[in-house]
Amino acid sequence: MMSATTRFPFRRVRWGQGMAQSGKGQSGAGIAAVPAGAANTPQEAGKIARSLRLSIAIMDPVTWFLPMWAFLCGAAASGHLGEWPGAFLRTLAGMMMVGPVLLGFAQIINNSHDREVDALKEPNRPIPAGKISSTQIIMTGTVLLALGIVLAFLLGSMVAILMGVSVLLGISYRVHPLRFKRNGWLGNGTVSFAYEGLPWLAGTAALSGGQLHPISVILAVVFSIGAHGIMTVNDFNSIEGDRTSGIRTLPVMLGERNAAVYCCTIMNIAQVVVVVLAITQGHPRVGGLLLLLLLAQWPLQGRWIAQPQAKAPWYHGTGILLYVVGMLIAAFGVAAPAAFH
Repeated sequence: MMSATTRFPFRRVRWGQGMAQSGKGQSGAGIAAVPAGAANTPQEAGKIARSLRLSIAIMDPVTWFLPMWAFLCGAAASGHLGEWPGAFLRTLAGMMMVGPVLLGFAQIINNSHDREVDALKEPNRPIPAGKISSTQIIMTGTVLLALGIVLAFLLGSMVAILMGVSVLLGISYRVHPLRFKRNGWLGNGTVSFAYEGLPWLAGTAALSGGQLHPISVILAVVFSIGAHGIMTVNDFNSIEGDRTSGIRTLPVMLGERNAAVYCCTIMNIAQVVVVVLAITQGHPRVGGLLLLLLLAQWPLQGRWIAQPQAKAPWYHGTGILLYVVGMLIAAFGVAAPAAFH
């Protein structure tokens, strides 16, 4: 008659003993090894999940939106975005390339070089807190860079060139001896083109066989100039830390209110240029819609200028949102029709 202990194979020792008594101890031990390994599976899965979360954290997902959106706008500007399914798949691959992959890679470099600064401003972040090893940081960055190179060349040689320039600009923003981020004028101009203008052009090139038609290039440049204001809004989140560490952002150099006025002014100028371009290209309705979006931003800008540091996150979700919506409208309404002329 089978003993009660043989009904519970996960109790490894007693199962092996029972089988040995029947002359099958070796076989029993082999069977018992599977449940023993399975018992450790949740722990291993937990370790893997924790490592993955840390790798994603140092890639700063909150920063991915703008280059992904810019690539989408560039794809729309090509006039080929509606060609299913090839255009959709190439656009999706390109958005992943410019956002999670290549910007994620750049953010790893940034966070690694800002270890001392973050130890003062945000000591609980993974790198200054010592939550992630140097080996994992290097492995994550290497995988992202390799994947970015593969995706860029799959989307075409022009895309690869544009993304290569973008990566170099991103590195020069973060790494000595250049480290453009030390100056708000030069640093924010660098990342504006690296993460808005060049992804826009890459989106156009990816869907048009590497061709860059003039209207799409003009829009990419103009919106990148306006994006200098968007990048400066980000600087309001860490004024004291930047001042302490010697990073001369515009809020540090100009003061909070003057820097906020500058942000709104440069963004407004860029949008006025796009409105004029839409009208002169024979798209008055598109120009009118873009003008309405601009006018809707003015009261929001007034509220933000009154409290620039406190309301910077709020302005991101209101005024800047309207700006980026205008980017896509301009891409569809102004650049896409011009692609076929």
